[in-house]
Amino acid sequence: MPEYVDVIIPRGGKSLIERISRDARVPVIKHLDGVCHVYIDTTADPAKALAIAVNAKTHRYGTCNTMETLLIDAPIADLLLPELARAYAVHNVELRGCQRTQALLPQVTAAVEADWYAEYLAPVLAIKVVEGVDEAIAHIEQYGSHHTDAIVTQDYSLARRFMAEVDSSSVIVNASTRFADGFEYGLGAEIGISTDKLHARGPVGLEGLTTQKYVVFGDGQVRE
Repeated sequence: MPEYVDVIIPRGGKSLIERISRDARVPVIKHLDGVCHVYIDTTADPAKALAIAVNAKTHRYGTCNTMETLLIDAPIADLLLPELARAYAVHNVELRGCQRTQALLPQVTAAVEADWYAEYLAPVLAIKVVEGVDEAIAHIEQYGSHHTDAIVTQDYSLARRFMAEVDSSSVIVNASTRFADGFEYGLGAEIGISTDKLHARGPVGLEGLTTQKYVVFGDGQVRE
């Protein structure tokens, strides 16, 4: 019904949104996955990192801005991972980790390739130890959904680089991914979140859906 419908904003499961995006004859504002990451840099304040990583996963499990993969810089992994594991255990979060994570936390289930792509929407978290910001950004580019990704760091230059190079609709520095929300951004009621580039991107409110109509008043002017 393109003569009546200007835009579709589907809300629901991935298969529903994929079908609508494939078959619709009008524009669709969509996101298919919320595979969000938090990267903890070696310069991060440990208390901030712990609070952010726990909140980003456990505040709510069934939302698209919940962290699904935690990336942690190798030099601080042995310091922070045991504390994080204890905090997640309080919330009964199942951990799935890379080999380096398992070496530090033997109780963690081995992560498989599918875990890095997974939007669990459940108390399950994938953890990977990385060698610096380059590997973190590369992992996010390969496995992320361009929804929301965060860095915890005290290095201003590194934060700027992360913001510039991570191609997501929301990039957050030193705060929980759970803030990626239209209401939290001051947009009023959130209509949806777009991971597309055009025309709206990120959380969309009424202003984001507003189009322009140019009205010109003249008094006989003509172009030469």
